[in-house]
Amino acid sequence: RAIATARPELETCVVAMTDQGGVQEYPDAVHVKVRDNIVADYVRAAEFLNSRRFDVVSLQHEYGIFGGEAGRNIIELLSRLEMPIVTTLHTVLQQPTPAQRAIMRSIVNVSAKLIVMADKGCELLQSVHDVPARKIRVIPHGIPDFPFREPNRAKLKNGFRGKTIILTFGLLSPSKGIETVIDAMPGIIRSCPNSVYVVLGATHPNLVRDQGEAYRENLKARAQQLGVADHVVFINQFVDQPKLLEFISMCDLYVTPYLNEAQMTSGTLAYSFGLGKAVVSTPYWHAKELLVNGRGVLVPFGDANAIGAEITSLLTNHARRDAMRKRAYGASRSMTWAQTAERYIAAFASGNEAAIPEQATSDIGPGVRRPRHAVAVRRMDHQLTMSESTKLARPAVHKPPCRSGTMTGPYRKHADGTRVDQ
Repeated sequence: RAIATARPELETCVVAMTDQGGVQEYPDAVHVKVRDNIVADYVRAAEFLNSRRFDVVSLQHEYGIFGGEAGRNIIELLSRLEMPIVTTLHTVLQQPTPAQRAIMRSIVNVSAKLIVMADKGCELLQSVHDVPARKIRVIPHGIPDFPFREPNRAKLKNGFRGKTIILTFGLLSPSKGIETVIDAMPGIIRSCPNSVYVVLGATHPNLVRDQGEAYRENLKARAQQLGVADHVVFINQFVDQPKLLEFISMCDLYVTPYLNEAQMTSGTLAYSFGLGKAVVSTPYWHAKELLVNGRGVLVPFGDANAIGAEITSLLTNHARRDAMRKRAYGASRSMTWAQTAERYIAAFASGNEAAIPEQATSDIGPGVRRPRHAVAVRRMDHQLTMSESTKLARPAVHKPPCRSGTMTGPYRKHADGTRVDQ
């Protein structure tokens, strides 16, 4: 959507991944659906993109989105493409399995450019996967361009008038560390009696399939045993973006208590940071980069006492909290979707030039070049982009671009099958 807004003359489309046994409803921008476990679907998607002469494919890669061991089915698509691939890596592993390493090598080889959302991703691509720095671009996770607002109006609208709101949102799974904040709530309530911890998000679909709602029920039981059940609210919904922004707007403090350092990207963190929220987080990779210089607070993994102390300190010190909010909001202005779109367009143009000889290109618009005829270029594993004047094919589920083919999934499964953002 951001690219379509920035370049209305471009024509884009989406190639969307679907989970085995799942049923998803997609907008009109989705031209092709790929069932993650059906190899023929990947082949058919590649044929569609080639026949429509897309200029670039933007691949959104996460190991768990694509079928086969370590998501290897995506290679069936990438290996058949006749246009440059620009791949966005949502996860770069420090210790990949042999299968993950092999898939990443294939993706690196077929990609004209690789995009990561944190400097740590750039570092790991070079040190673990031997990718030259010239092939990598760091483009932060995009955020809505939302005004800096006080939370009271949103609290009233959502039924939390007079409450001090601590928020976590995203698909519920054990790796999120929700129990750490629940364990901290008795101490928080002693200093802030009106505090409410709101946990927004549906349970991870893999967890529901294997265990039902047992994990959510265990968290509720834990709150009951600690005597804080009236101060912990679970909202079991996968909300759309307008509703999500309302919930972020109403919180006084956002917390990401994740238990694993190896989280390269957190969309939930980026959105909350971008709305100017004070953030308390464990020091996973993305948080360590984003929350520097007083733009947030980092606490040790799994330490309820530390997380409780920092939450209490911020909730009882309005001046400190407000200063942190303003620093975060100011620093996030370069991350808005409009800014992100321009960076991606530049990356697409750079990838196009890297993959196609100069004599095989012609100008098609500001900063973008299009092949005069279909050329078999590098094949990539995880990005389909968009364009018609420039045709862009992009892997994405709910993100239609201009005239492009997009291929993506709902981002519901990470490498370990659990770590995932909403």
